[in-house]
Amino acid sequence: MFVSPRVIEQNLAASVKRAGATRAFVICSPSINQRTNTVQRIQSALGDAFAGVYDGIAKDSTFASVQAAKLAAEDAGADLLIAVGGGSVLVAVRAVAIFMGESGDPFDLMTQYPEGKPAYSPRLNAPKPPIINIPATPTSAMNRAGTGLKNPDIAGRMEYFDPKTRPQAILLDDEVLLGAPMEVIRSTATTVFSSTLAGMAQTGLNPLVEGNRDQAFKVTHRAYIGLMHGLDDPNRRRDLALAAFLQNRAEDDGKGRFAGGVFAGDYAISTALHVIYPHIGQGESTSVVHAPAIRVADAIPEDQARQVASALGLWSDGMEAKDAAQAVADRLEAIYTEIGMPTRLRQLEVPKGDLHQVAAATLRNFNANAGVRSEAEQIASAMRLLEAAW
Repeated sequence: MFVSPRVIEQNLAASVKRAGATRAFVICSPSINQRTNTVQRIQSALGDAFAGVYDGIAKDSTFASVQAAKLAAEDAGADLLIAVGGGSVLVAVRAVAIFMGESGDPFDLMTQYPEGKPAYSPRLNAPKPPIINIPATPTSAMNRAGTGLKNPDIAGRMEYFDPKTRPQAILLDDEVLLGAPMEVIRSTATTVFSSTLAGMAQTGLNPLVEGNRDQAFKVTHRAYIGLMHGLDDPNRRRDLALAAFLQNRAEDDGKGRFAGGVFAGDYAISTALHVIYPHIGQGESTSVVHAPAIRVADAIPEDQARQVASALGLWSDGMEAKDAAQAVADRLEAIYTEIGMPTRLRQLEVPKGDLHQVAAATLRNFNANAGVRSEAEQIASAMRLLEAAW
């Protein structure tokens, strides 16, 4: 990872050369190319190694826009992909790399959900073009290996997993981070905050993992609360991006994504909300279910409650786990409200009659439900939380 106010000029060309590439192709959203000078900066920094740009990646990484980006990259003779943007773009570029490397049908390559059996992700063994990520928002997508694409023609998302799509370099550039609209930063910062808080529930960690996790939350908490006093500070935006990276590293070193238990909200429901409703962002879909998920939990481990409440400065000796959890839920709602985030589904104009559709959409989400529960159990659990969150 490279971090500096002008990191594109200072480190991009060397990163492309280090990857052995000569045709670097930029993939971004329309807003990045039309409202900022980032692509021009990249072209200037790369010179003859700049192979072109595709700027049509849509919200939630649509299959159609990924296919178009793949064709554009191949037509340009790309041997390296540069992803510039938020989580949707970074995820989409991983899919572009997969489709460029693999010869199979995208529907055969994606995670499969055979009836009555656990879900599984096919192995994607072909070499992939290297990727360089230039995030425009704080996002845990910056160095993941999983990919989820929105496709309205099928039930659920198209999901893929390929460690070879992790980036060869990440460049955090102040000007790029400051170019994202304030409402987008507030939304993406919310997902980082909720994730690092959930990480504080983890127990039995080795010192390396625990150190990364604790620092990720400390940095996130300070920067997120600071958003109330202004979103135009590059230090806050940079700190949130670095905290997301630290959280990812903690999970990688811990050999698994932090589940977070009752303090993690509900990833499947949040994903379903922002995929089904184009006007809902990931942060908004997270903030509306985070506190309700804690309140409806059947069992609250005392050690987890103590750790999370302590992280927020709420724990006191003799506290019961359920009281600590209630205090955490109350504090979360207060923080989200002060930041300007919704805390109830009805604030997002989600009709109550749509809740079953949202619950059904959680069935195909490998990170949250890999086929270990029956469909009826999964939908019943989701409905309980959705009704509490509405």
